[in-house]
Amino acid sequence: MFATGYVKTYRANAVLTASPGQLVLMLYDGALKAMGLARDAFEQSEDDPRRIETINHQLQKAQAILAELQNGLNLEAGGEFAKTLYRLYDYHNRRLFEANLKKQVAPVIEIEDLVRQLRDAWAEMLAKQEPEQIESLRGVA
Repeated sequence: MFATGYVKTYRANAVLTASPGQLVLMLYDGALKAMGLARDAFEQSEDDPRRIETINHQLQKAQAILAELQNGLNLEAGGEFAKTLYRLYDYHNRRLFEANLKKQVAPVIEIEDLVRQLRDAWAEMLAKQEPEQIESLRGVA
């Protein structure tokens, strides 16, 4: 019980002290975790009554995270790059909606791969940037 409280406190502090770039990375990680849990639920027995509930909940969580990333884009400051990301996030959300509606795992695997590529590129960019440059990226991803 105590460990759960410490984990929640740690996570809250991690979010509060993270840079904007690190927050984007955390969002990507959260979306990937949710899609992974949904993918795992697809592999459960169809007799499991929680299977559909888990798939639905985790896909909606991933969609909410992707919508947050999309809504955080600054289309004016980000230019064509931000507009392209906006359309890409829209595609991700549509495919996850289809996966949830039709209960198909293939779109989840597709979007999980695409988001992982974005996440890895973002992490690489963060590792190469100076702290003041990272601050200027607010709203671009």
